[in-house]
Amino acid sequence: MDTTRRDFLRGATATGLGLGLTSRLPLRAATPKRQAQKPLKLLILGGTGFLGPAIVRAALERGHSIDLFHRGRTRPDLFPDLEHITGNRDPKIEPGLEPLKGRKWDAVLDTSSYFPRMTRASTDLLKDACEQYVLISSVSVYPDLSKKGLTETDEVGRLEDPDTEVMSNTSYGPLKVLCEEAAEAAMPGRVTNLRPGLIVGPEDPTDRFSYWPLRVRSGGEVLCPGKPTDPVQWIDARDLAEFALHCIESKTVGNFNCCGPVHPADMAELVYGCKAVSGGDAQFTWVPAEFCAEQGLSPWGHLPVWAPGEGEVSGINTVDCSKAIAAGMTTRPLADTVRDLYAWWDEQPDERRARVRAGMPREQETASLKAWHGV
Repeated sequence: MDTTRRDFLRGATATGLGLGLTSRLPLRAATPKRQAQKPLKLLILGGTGFLGPAIVRAALERGHSIDLFHRGRTRPDLFPDLEHITGNRDPKIEPGLEPLKGRKWDAVLDTSSYFPRMTRASTDLLKDACEQYVLISSVSVYPDLSKKGLTETDEVGRLEDPDTEVMSNTSYGPLKVLCEEAAEAAMPGRVTNLRPGLIVGPEDPTDRFSYWPLRVRSGGEVLCPGKPTDPVQWIDARDLAEFALHCIESKTVGNFNCCGPVHPADMAELVYGCKAVSGGDAQFTWVPAEFCAEQGLSPWGHLPVWAPGEGEVSGINTVDCSKAIAAGMTTRPLADTVRDLYAWWDEQPDERRARVRAGMPREQETASLKAWHGV
């Protein structure tokens, strides 16, 4: 496997230019709140991690009622006014899915399918208990990340052993494919598979996207990889949540790539957009992809969000999301995501803010910049 592709897979688990880009960033949210025409009863498998709470909040704002099914391990104190059903996605671990038996919902949102055996158990149990099943999958289902403009009809990854339950950089995507297929087999014509790329925003525990807003806000010379025009994609968790609910309310089924923003974005828009929100004295030094590789700086590892504009992983940031957009997916301005992320980050305890969990350490950035400048 090419080094760049291997490093990418490991990571995936100038003034005038800036002025032109910042003028594209609205200062207020462009995503209106939507009240559902008919209140629905929804079950979320998960609901207390990162994406789950965004779905819960959006659903409550739209007038729906929510039940949460989880193990009681991750932030179980969230949403104390909702019913929390404690169990396990794995039917082999007591009490398994038993607490869900004999109940009804209009739709189920599955934010935690990773192994097809467990997806199969859930959908077999719930197929007569709901009308629609929305499964959060991933663009990692596509094995050929060199192809630009990947669509929902492109080839998906396969495993030699479809029964494996070993999660790795190479098995994650094909396992998601098997989860999608298990759901569809149990509930034909009633499944919505959403395939997001990088999910971002407040409460993101990975800091993969957050690295850039936080690094830019801290100021000084910022190492920016590749070219300013290298494409990038992300989707705010709240926009993905809104689209998932829209699919339920409109009874939309099928496979959908869910990457944003709805207009093509690039690395320059990302970093200059962050500077427009944060202010400060950040100065951007664009370092070619080849030099980054020589310095051991990997895409989506040391350099989150970004991938080289050409090469084995260049297609990861050019995924075609036109089908989802036509079906009603919207995305908020970058400025809103960055502003809200700053507000959330500043409220975190000191130990959380002591270290950004993704991206390169400052000393490594400094050393790479010195090497680039020939110092």
